[in-house]
This record gives sequence, structure tokens and C-alpha cells, in this order.
Amino acid sequence: MKSVVVVTGGAGFIGSNFVGKLLELGFKVVVVDNLTTGKLDNLRDYRKNGNFLFKKCDVNNRKELFSIVTGKVKYIFHYAACVGVRRTLDNPMTVLLDIEGFKNILDLAVEKKIKRLFFSSSSEVYGETVSFPQNEESTPLNSRLPYAVVKNVGEVFIKAYQKKFGLDYTIFRFFNTYGPRQSEDFVISKFIRQALKGEEITIYGKGKQTRPFLYVDDNVEITTKAIFEKGVINKVVNVGSDVEITVRELAARIIKLTGLKVGLKFLPALTEGDMPRRLPDISLMREKLKISPKIDLNDGLKKTIAYLAKGVVKL
Repeated sequence: MKSVVVVTGGAGFIGSNFVGKLLELGFKVVVVDNLTTGKLDNLRDYRKNGNFLFKKCDVNNRKELFSIVTGKVKYIFHYAACVGVRRTLDNPMTVLLDIEGFKNILDLAVEKKIKRLFFSSSSEVYGETVSFPQNEESTPLNSRLPYAVVKNVGEVFIKAYQKKFGLDYTIFRFFNTYGPRQSEDFVISKFIRQALKGEEITIYGKGKQTRPFLYVDDNVEITTKAIFEKGVINKVVNVGSDVEITVRELAARIIKLTGLKVGLKFLPALTEGDMPRRLPDISLMREKLKISPKIDLNDGLKKTIAYLAKGVVKL
């Protein structure tokens, strides 16, 4: 009998890519998504797979969630969330509702006696960082962003359930994953779309903010390894690259790779949510999972540009 894995938010960018990997490994995968930001089109390649099942459901609705997740479940990957700093700043009440989802998922995990819960947290929990690189053990609780605060709350809930119920977990703090299927709300997807349309690439402030970027295939490989490695049980793990680039340099590189003659347009700096720097300490990822990012930024950008240029996603 195949092991059943539940992936909440599985119609989203990272979730849908991860679902494909789980199916390759022979798991039976149940995707739970309310399709607010996720897309059924992201799952189209899996529909004929007998091990794939999609259920439209809002994890914040307890009754609905418990009614559709039946039978034995081995793992839950909780990726469902109101995502994106900009979107959550504009809709703070929506992101706060995700707290109810944490309780529902955790209660479901306890009831089903799952082997382990995996949670997609975020680099945003580091808030106004006081030291670099950002280490899992030095998380300042100083963020003012609803998205970051709610992710922090999720981490606290999970650790509390582990102590009370013995529910094992692994928490991933994702740093700037990019690639095919990502929505246009995020920097690389937005820049590429603007370039392909022949528009100026818009940058907030002077573009001196630095970010590390991780191609989605690397993200999937790293998180997949976590299923089989005991060294990350009941651990928080940074998942990202430790190679920084400024936003302005990123825009210039995208222009060069597309071969299009578009300019840059500088907008006033954002008043909140645009941290000057992000840089993860990925030594735990390398030590416990024995894996490092394999796809460099140029190659990942080429893949993403090719995907968008084909018109797979509407420009």
C-alpha cells in the first residue's frame, strides 16, 4: 500500500512543483488548495496519475478539512498560506486567518497520527535582522509585517504540539525561491514579464537591496531529502542559496539574458516590507541534508525566461 502524503497549497508555485517530485517517488498525493492564489493549471500534468487526488478546500475551515482528508496519512506538508509581503500588507486580516489553519492542520496531524509534519515558513521571520548570515538559532522577534508574524506564530504552534503530543516536524524557512509557475507578484517573475513585454523594469529605491535566489528544482530536491533524513527531525532549516545579488544587478542580468533593449525605472522606496538584505546560513542544510544548490542563477533565469516566453503563462 502506497504511503499517503497531504500537500496543502499544492496548487501553488512551490507546492505544485513539489507534488510532481512526490509522485515520481511513488507516494499517493492528496493536494488540498482553495485556489485563491493556486491554479489548477499548475497540476494539469498530474491529473492522469492514479496516485494523484485534488480536493478544493480551505484549511482554515475545520469541518471541510476534516471531511475531505480521510484514511491513513503518513506525512503532511503545510504549504497553504496567504503569500507575498505586498499582498499580505494590503490584506492583513486575510493573512491573520491563517492562524486558524495552523490549529486545524495540527489537530488533523495528531488525529491521523502522522509520522511528521513539514511546514513552509519564510525568511521573513528574521525581521529586521541584526546579524548575517541569518542563522536558525538567532531569530529576532522584531518584525512588523503581518506575514512574518503569522509565520512565526505557525512555528511556535508546531513546537508546542511537538511538546504536548509528540508530533514530529521539520520547519523550512524558504529564501526567495523562483522559477516556472511563480506568480507575477515576486521580483524575478515580475522583472522577466516586464522585459518580455518591452516595458521598463521597475525597481523600488536605488536597487541596492541584496537577495539570494534559489531555483525551484533545488528547493524541491532539498525538501525531498528532508523526508528521509533523521537529522532534521524537530529542526528549523534554512532553505536557500548563500549567493547574494543586488536587485539592480538582477534586473541588468535579466535584460542581458532576454536580449531585449529595455530600461530601468526607479520608484520611491517602499516604506515597509523591503528589507535591505537577506542572507541565510545554510550550513545546517548542507550538514544534515548533505545537499547544496546545484542550479546557478544564470541557468535558473534562462529556464524561467524560456518558460514565460513560450506563453505557458499569460504575459
